[in-house]
Amino acid sequence: QVQLVESGGRLVQAGDSLRLSCAAATETTITTYAMGWFRQAPGLKREFVAATSWSGRDTYYADSVKGRFTISRGNGKNTVYLQMNSLKPEDTAVYYCTAGGIITTTPDYWGQGTQVTVSS
Repeated sequence: QVQLVESGGRLVQAGDSLRLSCAAATETTITTYAMGWFRQAPGLKREFVAATSWSGRDTYYADSVKGRFTISRGNGKNTVYLQMNSLKPEDTAVYYCTAGGIITTTPDYWGQGTQVTVSS
């Protein structure tokens, strides 16, 4: 069982930057998992944001965040980050960290989510 804990979500203004973190809970390792971020805005379906392979060499982004968001793994690969720049009000959502054997739209494991609110 993989337990994921997100942090870093908060209220920011449009144009600001924010970095979300996702760490494995105690006794859990995510170094061999593909990791991703999804988000869900009020009244909308959950959507893919970004993903990275277990090595960190391959990354993928939704068109809506490409060029503004960057997914990366920590040096020990047991932490994953989502650097979000030039935030827009439409980025407001609960952001979920995910882990799976491969990069997929249906990952095996999900965190509890962290709220990001971007005011205009």
